Amino acid sequence: MSTASSYFVHPQGLCESTDIGVGTRVWAFAHVLPGARIGANCNICDNVFVEADVVIGDEVTLKCGVQLWDGLRIGNRVFIGPNATFTNDRFPRSKRYPAKFLQTIVEDDASIGANATILPGVRIGRGAMVGAGAVVTRDVPPYSTVVGNPAVIIGYHDSATLPQGDVAAEFSSGSNSLGSAIGSRLDLGVAGCWLERLSHFTDMRGSLTPLQMEKGLPFVPARIFLVYGVPSHYVRGEHAHHECQQFLVAAHGGVSIVVDDGTRRREVRLVDQTVGLYMPRMIWGVQYKFDPDSVLMVAASHAYDAGDYIRNYSEFRQLVGQENPV
Repeated sequence: MSTASSYFVHPQGLCESTDIGVGTRVWAFAHVLPGARIGANCNICDNVFVEADVVIGDEVTLKCGVQLWDGLRIGNRVFIGPNATFTNDRFPRSKRYPAKFLQTIVEDDASIGANATILPGVRIGRGAMVGAGAVVTRDVPPYSTVVGNPAVIIGYHDSATLPQGDVAAEFSSGSNSLGSAIGSRLDLGVAGCWLERLSHFTDMRGSLTPLQMEKGLPFVPARIFLVYGVPSHYVRGEHAHHECQQFLVAAHGGVSIVVDDGTRRREVRLVDQTVGLYMPRMIWGVQYKFDPDSVLMVAASHAYDAGDYIRNYSEFRQLVGQENPV
């Protein structure tokens, strides 16, 4: 708990909480209720309202006209743009209150644009970017960019795309970094992930791409499944595996894949049936931007085991750090 002399409150501001971090500034016509917790070096701009059951981390910026209601948890270095709106009750009625308000979480380094609306009970992932005016109705994955009403993912920032543009389309042209020779392999620079040109045969009867051990497939599959019928704005994956390895091929249409080892992240678009993507264990994977009628084939080294999944990105980063201490 900091003393009033260690933070600044404008003469026209009202700060009733004493749990305010060193160097935080509360500007004119802002109102902070008793019990609210605000970290160090935050900037609480004009006409901001902070309710009692709100926790705000360090170095957070709240621009003018933002209201933070009970149940909101804000991480460190978060930016919240002017007039962004948070909610904490899915079915609000005047003078009727739920037994407990839903908790909304905004993780470290996320940014929320002006006039965005965040529905209750969602989690805005670490480093995510919510576009101005977006209406967020479901969890936002870490490092994703979402826009629109309802908000949909349009990309993953801080991702190295290989090369710039539609990677797999360049594969089929024969002038790409992977090369056209069967068995050519391209290291993605993300903890053992690579792309490989698979065996393939074409004649007047059509085309064939076989998958076999040591010729593209690096393990004996215990399970093979197809992902299809995914609306283009939906996201699949968003998890890692403790032990399971995966090998992905776009059997029809195209899909974008993000691979992340906790330190480095890369995005690849698969649209070529002669190219496979290998994902070893402990890689966070996301599939999105599905083409209409696209089919993604996934070969897995292990049978389905719910306990093998890591579905929380923060937990994944922590586990990776334990395995690979700096």
